[in-house]
Amino acid sequence: MLKIFSFRSLAITTHFADRLFLASQNKAPVCVGIDPVFEKMPAKLRDQTDPNCAAEVIALFEEFTINVLQAAANHAACVKFQSACFERYHHLGVDLLQRMLKLANEMGLITINDAKRGDIGISAAHYGAGCLGRTHYSDLGTHPGADSLTCNAYLGEDSLQPLLDVAAKEGKGLFALVRTSNPGGDTIQNLVLAEGHTVCQAVATMIAELGEQSIGDCGYSHLGAVVGATQPDQAVNLRVLMPRQIFLVPGFGAQGGGPEDVKACFNDDHFGAIITASRSVIYAYQTDPNKNWAQAIDDAAEDLSQQIQSILKG
Repeated sequence: MLKIFSFRSLAITTHFADRLFLASQNKAPVCVGIDPVFEKMPAKLRDQTDPNCAAEVIALFEEFTINVLQAAANHAACVKFQSACFERYHHLGVDLLQRMLKLANEMGLITINDAKRGDIGISAAHYGAGCLGRTHYSDLGTHPGADSLTCNAYLGEDSLQPLLDVAAKEGKGLFALVRTSNPGGDTIQNLVLAEGHTVCQAVATMIAELGEQSIGDCGYSHLGAVVGATQPDQAVNLRVLMPRQIFLVPGFGAQGGGPEDVKACFNDDHFGAIITASRSVIYAYQTDPNKNWAQAIDDAAEDLSQQIQSILKG
């Protein structure tokens, strides 16, 4: 049974799940994904930028991302940065990612570094410290690191434990891949094991057990699970297997997932899931070239929030 508790206790909490719960109650349990791709940038910005000059592309991305953050801050609990979109520009991109993570925190947003880290032993610990740990700079002050990190659960328990140790120490969270939204995931994740369970169900059981290490006052673990919106029938079973996990739910919008597809990801307390949309929000201006691009993003973020709030009220 999930516990009910007051917002006053949440206001001073350091547990990741509790902070995400509060942010979701204040706005909506939705996440805006930030996946900047040069070719998809607003024409007004793109036409002024040399695509072969990394510094110019990064300057464009910065202006674009700040506007996305402003829209997200109005309507969403959190933002998810696709690390690959920044890493491809090497140190300039990584520097921008870190600055935008910090800015998002300052704007009151919970941050997810969608880097899907996965390794074992000391390497996993380094990934955890690099993505989640606080770093002190003599000239820049303290960088808080991301509030949470996506990670690959398919290397097994010993690949997750070092990340969990860092997350617990820093008051951060993890979202482990369990059931992904890409069609090719069926090839492995739907395989039936000798015990009768599928591979993704076995991974879900492992995540639920590991997640018991740290449960917040809201009744949820700091170890969540990535469960795609494009697999609504499987979400029902996975919700039973992982009652204390917060589901990060990709695949909404551009990948085909709709409001009815994500209902099963929520618990009876109207929490337990964060619905994330990227392309349908940040590139919303592509459907109406005559509309101001920043306003189109804000409107799409508001629409995402309203869609999810409507299914929770229904």
